[in-house]
Amino acid sequence: MSGAVLVAIGATIGNLLQGWDNATIAGAVLYIKREFKLESDPTVEGLIVAMSLIGAVLVTTFAGGVADWLGRRPMLIVSSVLYFVSGLVMFWSPNVYVLLLGRLLDGFGVGLAVTLVPIYISETSPPEIRGLLNTLPQFCGSLGMFLSYCMVFGMSLMSSPSWRLMLVVLSIPSIAYFAVAVLYLPESPRWLVSKGRMIEAKQVLQRLRGREDVAGEMALLVEGLGISSETHIEEYIIAPADELAEDQEPSADKERIRLYGPEEGKSWVAQPVTGQSVLTPISRQGSLINQNVPLMDPLVSLFGSIHEKLPDTGSKGSMFFPHLGSMFSVAGNQPRNEEWDVESLGREGEDYASDAAGVESDDNLQSPLISRQTTSLEKDMAGPPLHGSILSMRQGTAIRGANGETSGSTGIGGGWQLAWKWIEGEGQDGKKEGGFKRIYLHEGGVSASRRGSVVSVHGDDVPAGGEFIQAAALVSHPALYSKELLDQHPVGPAMIHPSEAAAKGPSWKDLLEPGVKHALVVGIGIELLQQLSGINGVLYYTPQILEEAGVGVLLSNMGISSASASFLISAITTLLMLPSIAIAMRLVDIAGRRSLLLWTIPVLLITLVILVIGSVVNMGKVGNAAVSTVCVVLYFCFFVMGFGPVPNILCSEIFPTRVRGVCIALCCLTYWIGDIIVTYTLPVMLSSMGLGGVFGTYAVVCIISWFFAFLKVPETKGMPLEVISEFFSVGARQAVAIAKNN
Repeated sequence: MSGAVLVAIGATIGNLLQGWDNATIAGAVLYIKREFKLESDPTVEGLIVAMSLIGAVLVTTFAGGVADWLGRRPMLIVSSVLYFVSGLVMFWSPNVYVLLLGRLLDGFGVGLAVTLVPIYISETSPPEIRGLLNTLPQFCGSLGMFLSYCMVFGMSLMSSPSWRLMLVVLSIPSIAYFAVAVLYLPESPRWLVSKGRMIEAKQVLQRLRGREDVAGEMALLVEGLGISSETHIEEYIIAPADELAEDQEPSADKERIRLYGPEEGKSWVAQPVTGQSVLTPISRQGSLINQNVPLMDPLVSLFGSIHEKLPDTGSKGSMFFPHLGSMFSVAGNQPRNEEWDVESLGREGEDYASDAAGVESDDNLQSPLISRQTTSLEKDMAGPPLHGSILSMRQGTAIRGANGETSGSTGIGGGWQLAWKWIEGEGQDGKKEGGFKRIYLHEGGVSASRRGSVVSVHGDDVPAGGEFIQAAALVSHPALYSKELLDQHPVGPAMIHPSEAAAKGPSWKDLLEPGVKHALVVGIGIELLQQLSGINGVLYYTPQILEEAGVGVLLSNMGISSASASFLISAITTLLMLPSIAIAMRLVDIAGRRSLLLWTIPVLLITLVILVIGSVVNMGKVGNAAVSTVCVVLYFCFFVMGFGPVPNILCSEIFPTRVRGVCIALCCLTYWIGDIIVTYTLPVMLSSMGLGGVFGTYAVVCIISWFFAFLKVPETKGMPLEVISEFFSVGARQAVAIAKNN
């Protein structure tokens, strides 16, 4: 995974520059107002600082849509150019108006970086370390602030500090950012697939993953082209074919899907569990206890049921399930060509209708993207998209690795597998009818034996005394199985080519899909609450707190001026954040995003409450300063462990590929609006409510934030992005169903 890690590090240079800029202007403005004589004009002074924020807000309004149109990488390149040009303009500024222009251009660069880097990292990272890599922007931003404060502190010790030199330094690392973006960073493979550029996407994935076989993930990316509103949950049991109960009704055979195990000739069978509602999450070992919590979003329970694990019962099947992908590589010895192409599966003399219910045929769970030996993608892409065809699915093929062994390719990360299923039967008029389904299959716990099993499965469905594996399945139409294609009555299990699906592009009506709306509520809500929880207010007050703690007196005794002391204090504050962010990087993919929020927000609340008490209770100057200092340090450390990085991580994960840029732009716009609200209401609140009232207000917001996270924010760790968006679709429909029942 080193390819994905290095690419993520390269992309987060933009966040390092953002942090660098934020700290530099805080120091430079002290000297800018002297040169331009702005001491009597605080409005212009404030505008110089705020112009970057204004630019970020403006560019965010369209950054997501443009990134969906032109790509993620070009926008990162534009961001680096804006950083470079803004540094030169600010250095040259003959008057305050040119300086404001430079700050505006700088804000454009900041807005693009903040909006697009999380998208880019999420779309290039494997699910297992996506959270870790998406915490890098927080780490690099704080690192940039620390380095900048150190630079400003050093310059402030000079006899005549130059604010122009402070600001132009931004252009130097921006050159490295530009070089990395142009020469090293690839385009997002998900964006390439969304534009039908399949060969490029495959090459990028091979580079990011460090292996040749990326067919399973390519299949996943193709499925991400759609925005499903018909996904439902089914439950399967998977067991050796020879261990299924012989006394089951013959009709049960029609519901079974034959799979093939890693041993040659070994076959397993997947069979749906009967008697369950398609909207009922998998129930096991009380995993859905959260459904009894009033106001709990069903989506939270759905995600929670996936992450809960059963105790290992010692069955040998538990060693089999990690190789479930090999069950989808149907038996045979044909090597697979890795080219992306289109293969017609039309059967001469057989007329298929489109999508009516029918009988599941045996051996109908296929390994996706197994291609013909003779046709290359370049030939297929040269002509118009082919109807009546299916992408790379051939029964009786297997995947042969570099060392010659046969292995599965449908693993898509996080324990999920991808498969397609063709259901066929005869309609009332005697014609063959069929329906094409896409399945995301996930282990519902470790395998278990009938005796002593804690797996909750209907007794008639499990093999008597045998071993089985419980699996959850998200079932929907494939992204390329379009309604327009169905109207043409295709022959066989037909799909359109990805290039035709990509040509449709995003539309605003996609934002009205229930799953997308549900995700927007979560994303916008968590971003707004993050800002209103008071991070900017505490940052604003930190120098004063540390000054009262005696740090300023100590530094002045060392011959350091008050201005230089404030820069050094800020550098120390940001330095304290870095180890905490490193801890978050370690925990975010282990404990999870939701858990980090639920465990760190209470600490923020406690520190704010103590700050309120300290502002009204006289514990002596030393006592108040010591308590305040400890609270501020704890607030910063726990904020950057949870409430700092997690909202950006969540927003980069929960939206479908087609509208991800637009949706994240809306979330980032909310972030900037919250930033403006806190920044410009703080002086008013301080004058009207006092320091205790300000921190008390932030404490109330933290309480609201904890309940919002508990009731609305699901756990997304380790799950493929496409599966997450499918779960939001299911959860939105279930919420509507529950509301109707109530």
